[in-house]
Amino acid sequence: MSRISTADAIRATGERALIGYLPVGFPDLATSVEAAVAIAEAGCTAIELGVPYSDPAMDGPVIQTATQAVLDRGFRLDELFEAIEAITARTSAPVLVMTYWNPVLRYGVDRFAERLAAAGGAGLITPDLTPENAAAWLAAADRHGLDRIFLAAPSSSDARLDAAIQASRGFVYTVSTMGTTGARDDVDRAARALSERIAERAAATGGEALRCVGLGISTPEQVRDVLEYADGAIVGSALVRALDEGGVPAVRALAASLAEGTLAPTERKGATA
Repeated sequence: MSRISTADAIRATGERALIGYLPVGFPDLATSVEAAVAIAEAGCTAIELGVPYSDPAMDGPVIQTATQAVLDRGFRLDELFEAIEAITARTSAPVLVMTYWNPVLRYGVDRFAERLAAAGGAGLITPDLTPENAAAWLAAADRHGLDRIFLAAPSSSDARLDAAIQASRGFVYTVSTMGTTGARDDVDRAARALSERIAERAAATGGEALRCVGLGISTPEQVRDVLEYADGAIVGSALVRALDEGGVPAVRALAASLAEGTLAPTERKGATA
């Protein structure tokens, strides 16, 4: 299928996007492909594929357990590109890769970018790479037409926010709370303030920045709340848990439920004019 940019996909939702995270290769490669296609069919605007890594500083226990199982069976980075090719053959939803920087560096930055683009991938989310240290990746992303998505946290200085906004293409990953990923009962209120800061900093330079909020979102209500002040909601641990406990049918059902949170009030089931 033809590839749509992440930004265009988000805008096509009216800035009410849902992005779903799943680890590539969990519980096995074929099932991870089926699960990714399922969440796109169920309403996810974009797919975020996580690369298993031995030192996942940001990942919570659900994702750590899943990715460790993939590593234990002997994960190869080539499986990532195989999965992306299989997914993009069946859905037009953008496929982003969430990866710590060391695997990309070891593979070769330009070689990684070239293979990602050839497989139909949309770009990278790099949680431990700052824009100041990303010259090689920025150049490779430009050469191969890939999105580059950097993180902004509640503790980020104005200068760091400016750097993330300027370097990001696709959206700015707006971290809702300090710490690791994982479903929480309440999404940190700092997310709203951070999202507003990003919008203000972008506007001050005459630009704009799409903002997608991640870490701790697990219910349709939380998705709905996030979309009051941001352009997209990112869900990870809840989907991984559903896949682990109930397989592809369970992750599809959860994605469909979460997608209800992206609907405008007049679009929701049972809504009256």
